[in-house]
Amino acid sequence: MDMAEVRERLQTADFARIFATDLNGRPMTLQVNPENINAIVERGIGFDGSSVAGMASVDDSDRLLVPIPESLRIVEFKDGRLAFFIGRIDDSPAVRSHVDARRVLEDVLERARADLGCTFLAGPEHEFFLLKSDRFAAGIHSDRAGYFHADPRDKGDAVRRNIIDVLRKCGVRLEKAHHEVTASQHEINLVCADALEAADRTVLFNYVTQKVAAEHGYHATFMPKPFDGQNRNAFHIHLSMRDLEGRNLFHDEGAEHHLSKTARQFIAGILKYARQTCIIMASTYNSYKAYVADREAPIVRGWGLRNRSSMVRVPHNDRPENMRIELRTPDPAGNVYLQIALLIGMGVRGIAEDLDCGQPDVGSTYRKRNHRALWDKRFLPACMFEALVEAERSKFLKEFLGATLYRQFLALKRAEWENFRIHVTAREHRMYLSA
Repeated sequence: MDMAEVRERLQTADFARIFATDLNGRPMTLQVNPENINAIVERGIGFDGSSVAGMASVDDSDRLLVPIPESLRIVEFKDGRLAFFIGRIDDSPAVRSHVDARRVLEDVLERARADLGCTFLAGPEHEFFLLKSDRFAAGIHSDRAGYFHADPRDKGDAVRRNIIDVLRKCGVRLEKAHHEVTASQHEINLVCADALEAADRTVLFNYVTQKVAAEHGYHATFMPKPFDGQNRNAFHIHLSMRDLEGRNLFHDEGAEHHLSKTARQFIAGILKYARQTCIIMASTYNSYKAYVADREAPIVRGWGLRNRSSMVRVPHNDRPENMRIELRTPDPAGNVYLQIALLIGMGVRGIAEDLDCGQPDVGSTYRKRNHRALWDKRFLPACMFEALVEAERSKFLKEFLGATLYRQFLALKRAEWENFRIHVTAREHRMYLSA
């Protein structure tokens, strides 16, 4: 998209904002004057990086947010038409920040294209809860519906349709949408896209979802595990690998399960490095409360065919071009750029190391939980502390993220862990106060 087209489209908008993410994955946004778009695209616009998680120190805080012209979408809300840009983060003019998570995904895609002659299509599954308030209390659920239930039991049906309509009008296409397993829980899946576009689109999706929910009087949350004894919010990522002519490199008609050697190597790389990278895929303290048997979250490092208890799943497909894998580890509280980048990076490393994924899981992997040791590398980390130790020991993760981003991300996560470690909860009072 050239700047003349950008300026023309901005004439139809009421206001303009640039969006990016902090290292935790939380969206940050800056409203800008669309009349100055040429200068902003050329030189960026300043912000205080020390006030953004993991971005900068107070003694070196100036950073630049630079809108990416081709990311522009005009998004229609009740209060006006938003010109939505994804932005990149620069340390200084034309000097890309080492802690810009989007840069990590850009780099891995460029390397894969140059070294392997391939591209990737990604299709995340977006799960969220629609609650009556952002304060946890009795009666917070917006409905008591369950999987595939219809309105009027499904109180969020109108909200989902509104989200889908807002996205459709700005060029984002729906694949499917429905009520999920847990009360007040919903899922919207969009058609697959180039991996970088899919990540950018996730930032847009999350913003639209929370804004539309608020317009309907609800609070939308992507918190991984709000409720005991219920399913989590997951962020399953479907991924396929294509050559530059568009042929699916995961498909081989003559191979077992029609999985190519490349696909098996790719899956093997994910399995090998899953524990080392889990702090990215499940990045909050709350995330690990979701790794529970029989709740559709993976607990074992393994892969399976159509097996929803497997960490890596090969879904049913009816055509060669639809052959893909699904990573079921991530949740929507993480940084989408780092999650998709590492999914690809682990797989590409598996190809480089000529690994093999072995035999698929047979039956439910949850049955293995009774034989688990406290520190058991057959399983995914059971808590944030375990994931942090694996990340600290990982040469792969440090090399992949770069020393600066690796150091600052782990500093954030160590601080989060320590904050929970020393906090005394109401449950502890009930259990130990009379001791």
